[in-house]
Amino acid sequence: MSTPPLSDLAVLRAAIRDTGVSRWAVVRAVLAGTMALGSAVGLAAVAAWLIAKAAQMPSPADIALAATIVRFFGISRGLFRYLERLASHDAALRGVVTLRERAYERLARSDARVILGLRRGDIVARMGADLDAIGDAIVRAVIPLAVAVTVSAISVGIVAAILPVAGAVLALCLLLAGIVPAVLTARSARIAADVGTRARAEVSAAALSAMDGATEHRVWGTRGEAASALATADADAEHAHELAARPAAWAAGAQALFSGVALVALVALGVLAVQAGDLSGPLAAVVALLPLAAFEAVGAVPPAVQQHFRSAAAARRLAELTAGSDADARVDAPVPTPAASSLVLDGLSVAWPGMTPTPPVTATVAPGEVLAVVGRSGVGKTTLLATIAGALTPASGTVTVGGAPASPALTGDVVAMTAEDAHVFGTTVLENLRVARGDVDEAEAWDALTLVGVDGWVRGLPDGIDTELGSGGRTVSGGERRRLLLARTSLVPAPVVLIDEPAEHLDDAGADALRAMVARMRGEGRTVVLVTHDLSLLDLADSVVTLDD
Repeated sequence: MSTPPLSDLAVLRAAIRDTGVSRWAVVRAVLAGTMALGSAVGLAAVAAWLIAKAAQMPSPADIALAATIVRFFGISRGLFRYLERLASHDAALRGVVTLRERAYERLARSDARVILGLRRGDIVARMGADLDAIGDAIVRAVIPLAVAVTVSAISVGIVAAILPVAGAVLALCLLLAGIVPAVLTARSARIAADVGTRARAEVSAAALSAMDGATEHRVWGTRGEAASALATADADAEHAHELAARPAAWAAGAQALFSGVALVALVALGVLAVQAGDLSGPLAAVVALLPLAAFEAVGAVPPAVQQHFRSAAAARRLAELTAGSDADARVDAPVPTPAASSLVLDGLSVAWPGMTPTPPVTATVAPGEVLAVVGRSGVGKTTLLATIAGALTPASGTVTVGGAPASPALTGDVVAMTAEDAHVFGTTVLENLRVARGDVDEAEAWDALTLVGVDGWVRGLPDGIDTELGSGGRTVSGGERRRLLLARTSLVPAPVVLIDEPAEHLDDAGADALRAMVARMRGEGRTVVLVTHDLSLLDLADSVVTLDD
């Protein structure tokens, strides 16, 4: 039975728990923030008393003591503000690091169907800005709201101790100044947060698409369309920002209104108390001027409410990205042993949602055999590999690996796929090879590089195998990049290996390296599926299927 979806608040709470931030870390930041704003309240109270008392010509000792207290509160405000920023940002940043680590772990276990359905820019936005937004919930929502409550209580307590009726009025005005702006902000902040989060993701996606396809846009003359898409996304982001700004303006106006009402009311009550002989002039000044500092605390409520909705929307998007990451699902699925990892396609037809399915194909590939998949561009060859890898559900027919239906539980451990656009990371050659298997040592790495014929090129690099490559392989040629990916593929421990267009950018020597790699995999008893446009490689295959009609 499926569980009902969690509310945004529950999702945000779960995300904050995932940060691993302890309650004591939050309490420490709240205490420092309370001392900072409490010092402002104390400064206003003592300064008001000092100004009024000075008019009565008191003893120099009274004036000196009050002046010292004013200096104390003035210095302590800055000190505690620094300590509050230090405590809150330390907790939030540590929490974001922990959350990012856990998010990547869940992403690695999640259903690949979710990832493949998203654009790269959207994934970047979710794993970047959305994670940061959850950390911001601690610094800009949880802590400010807690500080607003504690400082407001302190202010009301001080005024009530001097003049109870004035304390009641201040409490009412502070309550209204906190609730009314929060309601005004919340009515539009929910929509603005959702629209703004999506708009920022659209900007990220459009920018990455324009940069990644810059060469293609130049060749095909589509730079104008790419720039227009980015401009539209940016305009939507600006509109979302305006939606968030409008309620903030109304909230600020409401706070100014209630602050003014409190000031006028407390001045009037102070004057009446002095005239009635119930209060001295200096204490009446404290009652009248303390609200000026007290309302500084509730001024953080509208931004905190907005941040809550932004963070909740980000937490929801992150939860969608890592949906289906139950590790137990991987354990419960039957995992075939390498010796039993034969591949059977029975009337298999594949397609992305909303697309026309491919013609059905039937094939059986035993361990140590190679299946070649051919067909015209765009017919669905890569989609077929993604389905065999368990990332997509077949449109019709079945695909089994070692007798078990292809599923995400088999991906990586039993079935590994090297995409045509597989990423070369901005790290060393050795670490790029360790993407296939984290425990690859230098001897194994050199053996793989020698197998594909790039060992001489790597030895000629400034730091050899420890030379850092540019992100995306932009610092290497197309042939070198392809051979490096082949070397990585040869190190994959999975018994079933899917390779998409391995001959792209390869010369004759590179094609020979590909043949050597496939021959080694045959010898290791692994099942290989090749997608290729190069018909000269079909002699590598034991069987061939075509997706053309």
